[in-house]
Amino acid sequence: MNAPREAFAQDLLQALGAQADEFIAVRHDIHRHPEMGYKEYRTSDLVAEQLEKFGYAVTRGLGGTGVVGQLQRGAGGKTLGLRADMDALPIEEATGLPYASCNVGIMHACGHDGHTAMLLAAAKHIASHVAFNGTLNLIFQPAEEGLGGAKKMMEDGLFKRFPCDAVFAMHNMPGQPQGHLVLREGPMMASSDYVTITIDGQGGHGAMPHQAADPVVAGSAIVLGLQSIVARNVDPQETAVITVGAFNAGVANNVIPQTATLSLSVRALNPQVRELLEKRITALAQSQAQSYGVRAQVNYQRGYPVLVNHKSETDFARDVAEELVGTARVTRQGKALTGSEDFAFFLEKVPGCYLLIGNGDTESGGHGACMVHNPGYDFNDRNVAVGSAYWSLMVERFLPVNG
Repeated sequence: MNAPREAFAQDLLQALGAQADEFIAVRHDIHRHPEMGYKEYRTSDLVAEQLEKFGYAVTRGLGGTGVVGQLQRGAGGKTLGLRADMDALPIEEATGLPYASCNVGIMHACGHDGHTAMLLAAAKHIASHVAFNGTLNLIFQPAEEGLGGAKKMMEDGLFKRFPCDAVFAMHNMPGQPQGHLVLREGPMMASSDYVTITIDGQGGHGAMPHQAADPVVAGSAIVLGLQSIVARNVDPQETAVITVGAFNAGVANNVIPQTATLSLSVRALNPQVRELLEKRITALAQSQAQSYGVRAQVNYQRGYPVLVNHKSETDFARDVAEELVGTARVTRQGKALTGSEDFAFFLEKVPGCYLLIGNGDTESGGHGACMVHNPGYDFNDRNVAVGSAYWSLMVERFLPVNG
């Protein structure tokens, strides 16, 4: 890193650190009032109010509760999109924090309150201190947690009304040191599909199994057989996950039930592997069921696609990261994750990059090292300054005044 840029990055981090308390308070407010997907009414009101105060042109209603803040400067034709998610999870909070959720059974267990606060903090700094040439679109998305809010915003015309040459998003990652930035070119997050296998047999008395067709035994064989798909059908150098999360059948120990139901989570990091999994799961379930004298109906629902980061945009995001925090605090090619993200829908339409910011490791202690989707999780407030500085620097580099 050259000296002028290093000094600039330090000044930027200091400036964003100086205003961090304001947006940490915003984060705590959002955390205390979590809202589920497509019901982020209070959160979207807060976001829209803040953006309008900073001077952005605000559009509401995309994806139901989505908000877009747009800022145009100069005559440049380049456009940049930055996205933060806003929804919470159906989890009862157990952090004991003074700003813990006041909504029973709902909490920000994935850090979307922090993502929103980071982008709002950047929005303020950019509006008042960053000179750029072009159009900036700040996208505050609803319903990331399994409900496909990104796709819904696109169906409502997001990229037709707000074209972007590139789009970026950032998610916190417990287990990584606080503020450490992790990037990856290519597949970054897995596809996520949902499968229900309904096994229809013939119920009967538990003492006379020969007079019934037992869906429980057939279902057990299907559960075991499914694991052979990953072990024997998928290339060992590829990643695939088949998890049977629920097996429901019967209510009494002496009754063979009429039906049994399996619920599966299926993930892959390669679209071709995703196709293979669907074909093999369907064929195996039906053939196994037939061998036990029962029938299997497979309801296969496609969820989020594989999230694939584009090379040019990832290289750019790496450069911004190293300029801001230095090479020692940047992982240029991190490991892919088998979690899923609906930002993948954005990346199917617009080139871009999804990156991670460390939320804290075991050495840092506190709630930062607790994994997401856990009742004890909390977003690391120290990332408000780092994350907002990253977005601010990205705008300056992507939409340069002389560009």
